Amino acid sequence: MPPRLFLIYPEGNFIEAETDTPFFQIGETKYGRPILVRAQDPEMSFEDAVKLLLVSFDSTIKANLSVGLPLDLMVYETDSLKIGHKQRIKRDDKYFRHISTGWGKALKKAFKALPDYTFGSN
Repeated sequence: MPPRLFLIYPEGNFIEAETDTPFFQIGETKYGRPILVRAQDPEMSFEDAVKLLLVSFDSTIKANLSVGLPLDLMVYETDSLKIGHKQRIKRDDKYFRHISTGWGKALKKAFKALPDYTFGSN
């Protein structure tokens, strides 16, 4: 059977990841989760999924002072029975800084490309 992902609460109840949202984000979810929900695609590469997660974490870090680096990333490949890629993303990580800066610029560009709002129009 393929691997399944569960989030088990201390009380003993659980939820299972589904095909439309094959992820869990614990902790401060209200800032980063909308990015995952809008941009996650089942066909995306694993590398793009990691990039999306970093954008999500960056948004949470920017929005909540109690959340910050470092971030720990670990990949477990199905049936490998060993830890795969493992990385600690610290404040001086060049790739994460590039993601953070690029995401901020892309958001501003996308916002400016949206049609202007005018009062009195429907």
